[in-house]
Amino acid sequence: MNRESLWNLSPTRREKLSRWAPVIAIVLASIALGLGEDTLREWGRYERAGLDSAEFWRLVTGHLVHLSWGHLWLNVIALIVMAILFDGLMSGSDWILASVLSALSIDIGLYLFEPDVVWYVGLSGALHGLAMVGAFALRRSFPSLGYILLLGICVKLTYEQLLGPIPFSEETSGGPVLVAAHFYGAIGGLMTQLILLLRQRS
Repeated sequence: MNRESLWNLSPTRREKLSRWAPVIAIVLASIALGLGEDTLREWGRYERAGLDSAEFWRLVTGHLVHLSWGHLWLNVIALIVMAILFDGLMSGSDWILASVLSALSIDIGLYLFEPDVVWYVGLSGALHGLAMVGAFALRRSFPSLGYILLLGICVKLTYEQLLGPIPFSEETSGGPVLVAAHFYGAIGGLMTQLILLLRQRS
């Protein structure tokens, strides 16, 4: 059986693999941490007291651990759907930049402006940032669909900030929904889009 190595892949396949690599890494890391159940959840969650004690890994792992398997699969499915929808519109580096800035925006936002938030878990905040970047990318190739997605994100964020979590979201995730994380994640997505625009113009 002739098995192609990574280096022997065609340029098209290598490009597709590079686009999907960040998504696959996030999915695998989330599942791996989920296997640790409560032990890894408590070790990895965003936790104000832990950050005050220099447990800085929580800035990353807090977005990868989840309340439950149901919560994890909900976020993983949403990520995969976005990866399919935006496939070919965002490069691997776009995915990485959007993921990092969205997560960082949430970490900074919660720590500086949400002192009552003791701990937080989940990928949903970062997903809002990724969706924001993807919507702008979609707008370039499919303007109507891109604008509809952007409008949907803005309407959802506005609803959450004024009225709280959307109906049934807490029942679906298996716990309280921190809408502030969605807002800060979207800000990270806007920051990513600004950087991408500046990079394109330069």
